Amino acid sequence: MTLTEIVLALVAFIAGAQNALAGGGSFLTFPALLYAGLDPRAANITSTIALFPGQVTTSLAGRSLVEGAAGLSVRTLFIISLFGGAVGAFLLLATPVAVFTHLVPFLVLFATAVFAWGSFFAKKRAEDAPPRISPRNAMLAQFGIAIYGGYFGGGIGILMLAALTAAGLAVRHAGATKNVLAGVINVAAVVIFVVRTHVDWRTVVIVAIAAIIGGQLGVFLLRRINETVLRVGITAIGVLLTIGLFWRA
Repeated sequence: MTLTEIVLALVAFIAGAQNALAGGGSFLTFPALLYAGLDPRAANITSTIALFPGQVTTSLAGRSLVEGAAGLSVRTLFIISLFGGAVGAFLLLATPVAVFTHLVPFLVLFATAVFAWGSFFAKKRAEDAPPRISPRNAMLAQFGIAIYGGYFGGGIGILMLAALTAAGLAVRHAGATKNVLAGVINVAAVVIFVVRTHVDWRTVVIVAIAAIIGGQLGVFLLRRINETVLRVGITAIGVLLTIGLFWRA
């Protein structure tokens, strides 16, 4: 392996763990792939394909924690995510990425603020209390996140955590559920990208293997970290992502 490939593998390992905990792993792999010499569009597509196997294994490892939200079943969320991911992938191949990329820091900032408010400042709900958003709004939120995920994908974990906790899930269950839904969102995108674009498979394999290993570490931590610590960690990741994105913009 070259030095560049070793760097890619280390970054992908951290990205896999981060995806399992809170999302945002693509914000590590994307610049790393740019460093490796890929153009932005190819880096985005390669990152999506390479992180997908890790999302699948992470989802399987945490499947016992997966739940529906806001009165929506896991199957309903699955279908919404699959369809939205396909729409986003076609949009990426049909339109320039610059405008949407410009919006990413604002989306992650908003999602982090929503999650932090729900975690530390909003009044705590009783376990049998209704969710803070309706089933209809939960469907619209997940569909919008899925489109974004298929188009660019950076920060979808933060966005889904914000939506799922607002829909009534405890953070630990929201984390496991967003892992599954992130994988579903990327199913359609990966198929479309593989069929319609040129893929650097050596780079994909290196990033994918490292991300799978990192994802298992993330699931291990997700099951064992104190929930308050988990909330603080997720919020910190969101803040750091936001700062980095605005700095890069």
